[in-house]
Amino acid sequence: MRIRFYTFATALCVSAFANSCFAEAWVTKMFGETKHDFGTVARGSDTVFKFPIKNIYKQDVELLSVSSSCGCTSPSIEKKVLKTGQTAHLTAVFNTRTFTGIHGATLTVKMRWMDEGKWRNAEGQVRVDGNIRSDIVFTPGAVKFEGVDQGSPTEQKVTVSYSGRSDWKVVDVRGASDALEVELTQTQKYSGRVSYELLVRLKPSATAGYFNEQLVLVTNDQENPRVPIYVSGRVVPQISVLPEPLMLGSVSRGQQVAKKLVVKGKKPFKILEITSGDAALKCKTDEASSDKHIVDVVFDANREAGDVKIPISITTDLGDKFTASITAYATVVGDPVQPTAKDSSSAKAESDAGTAGVPNSTPGSVARQ
Repeated sequence: MRIRFYTFATALCVSAFANSCFAEAWVTKMFGETKHDFGTVARGSDTVFKFPIKNIYKQDVELLSVSSSCGCTSPSIEKKVLKTGQTAHLTAVFNTRTFTGIHGATLTVKMRWMDEGKWRNAEGQVRVDGNIRSDIVFTPGAVKFEGVDQGSPTEQKVTVSYSGRSDWKVVDVRGASDALEVELTQTQKYSGRVSYELLVRLKPSATAGYFNEQLVLVTNDQENPRVPIYVSGRVVPQISVLPEPLMLGSVSRGQQVAKKLVVKGKKPFKILEITSGDAALKCKTDEASSDKHIVDVVFDANREAGDVKIPISITTDLGDKFTASITAYATVVGDPVQPTAKDSSSAKAESDAGTAGVPNSTPGSVARQ
């Protein structure tokens, strides 16, 4: 009797372990990346990495929590519920102000989904590693340009402090894009202590939108010659358009739909031209110079039924760099069709066909295997 009980219990545990491992396999497919090495970074530097998590399955997936195996890394999740095709990010922050040396952490995401009226649970894991140098300190920990008006030059300064070898120095700064200018000035050197002032300037030619880049300080340290510092920010466009995107909705074939756009600027301007990627979409506005214009948009649905995506570009008298672009979306539908008698199996077949692009190995079906 004891042997039979032991065998049954063992089989049950092995089965549960196998199902868990199988579940982890489908969870891993949701992560675009599962490992990241921060490399060698300075103490006090803002060191962050985002792991994308995409729901490629039919069921909604709820991200419950995330934990870290080490205090050297603080994780967080920006979005809690993912519908099919949606993406969230697991953000990993390397705690360079409180830790030094070589560290790593395993980040565990707990999630669940509804399967046949029951909640199913699973976990996914990613890994981060890095080396935090105690002899190099950045103040502040990153270069951040937040809310800079397009066309306006601006700059930020970072102090680079080193303590150690008397002959240590920065020999180059690499990685600057066309939108950035970098100047490095040595401000202090004595008794093994060296300081630099790193000046990062954002050029007026910087393109509107968010950006996230990395500069690399190249030193004469043969063991760890490269030290990164992150540069991020947002350039606010001179010209903005609302709403963005322009949703035209469902339009019956052969009908028209009219909408309005509001085009704003930091200063008065003229709209010289409005072009679209489809002759069926017409735009009209005034010829005055103003910081606000109303654009009348008319879409003629004289085409086959289906989804429509049309780019719209707006050119102004402020120059080629100060333009605006948005996208208009519409769905052209045919004449209403009276429902006909169909059996339930036929309706189910059509429903299944509509999800043909979604993997069949959904979380629910995995859990039931």
